[in-house]
Amino acid sequence: MTKGRLEAFSDGVLAIIITIMVLELKVPQGSSWSSLKPILPKFLAYIFSFIYVGIYWNNHHHLFQTVKKVNGSILWANLHLLFWLSLMPIATEWIGTTGFAKNPVAAYGIGLIMSAIAYTVLEYVIMRCEGEESKLKQAIHSTFKEYISIIFYVRGIGTSFFYPYIAIGFYYIVALIWLIPDRRIEKSLKEN
Repeated sequence: MTKGRLEAFSDGVLAIIITIMVLELKVPQGSSWSSLKPILPKFLAYIFSFIYVGIYWNNHHHLFQTVKKVNGSILWANLHLLFWLSLMPIATEWIGTTGFAKNPVAAYGIGLIMSAIAYTVLEYVIMRCEGEESKLKQAIHSTFKEYISIIFYVRGIGTSFFYPYIAIGFYYIVALIWLIPDRRIEKSLKEN
C-alpha cells in the first residue's frame, strides 16, 4: 500500500480534532473587553492544544517523508497515535472549563504522554518494517528528544496534583522541544 492514503486520513483526523476544539469556544456574552475574561482559560487551553496538534501534524508529515510504503503494522501504529490525539479535545475542554484544575491537568498530561509513546512506537514500527535500509533508522541516531519528553510529561503529571500551573510549564517545555520539525529527519532527507 502506498503511504498517500495513510497521510490523507491522518491529515483529515487532525483537521477534525482542531475543528472540534475550536467549536468548543463560545462567543463572549457582551461587547466589552471584560466579557472576554470568562472564556480566557478555554482560549488559552485551545491555543496550547492547537500548538500540540500542529506539532504532531508537522512531525508526522516529516516522519512519513522517510517511508516508502506502509503495511498493516504501520497502519495500526498510526491509528494508535491518532486515537490518543483524538482525546485532545476532551482534555482541552476539561482544563479550560475548570481553569486548569489539578485532575484535568493530570489527565491532559496522561493524554500527552500516551500520544508521545504512540509516536515513538510508530517510529519504531516504521524502522522495523523497513529494515536496515530505513531512511528513518538512518536519520534517528539518538532518541534523546523522545525520552526527555516522556520524563517531562511524568514530572508534569506528578506535579499537577500540587501545582497545576507548573505542570503546564513542563508540558510547555516539551512543546518547545518539538516546535521545530525533527531536524534529524530533514538532514537525512537532504543527504539522500
